[in-house]
Amino acid sequence: MTTQFDNVSVVKKANLYFDGKCVSHTVLFADGTRKTIGVIFPSSLTFNTGAPEVMEINAGKCRIRLKGEEAWNTYEGGQSFNVPGNSSFDIETLETLDYVCHFVAA
Repeated sequence: MTTQFDNVSVVKKANLYFDGKCVSHTVLFADGTRKTIGVIFPSSLTFNTGAPEVMEINAGKCRIRLKGEEAWNTYEGGQSFNVPGNSSFDIETLETLDYVCHFVAA
């Protein structure tokens, strides 16, 4: 996991979801890819996905359940998980989560 992204543009307007429980900013890369960098405060939420995503956890701890699965998996800083496109996942943040969401080309 890299500690910084160089030569990027950042969208100034914050992405606010779930009454401010999730706050992120979009980062645009020269090759046309994008990522979001943000925090999710302790809560239980459901996110829908369009494109496949890789959620990289910088700090904090959460439990994840992918759509259609019964089992919950726990992730913390230094780990990541994949989410299929056109799907969803439930997340329970046990500690404030600092994350990077990598959008993967389908």
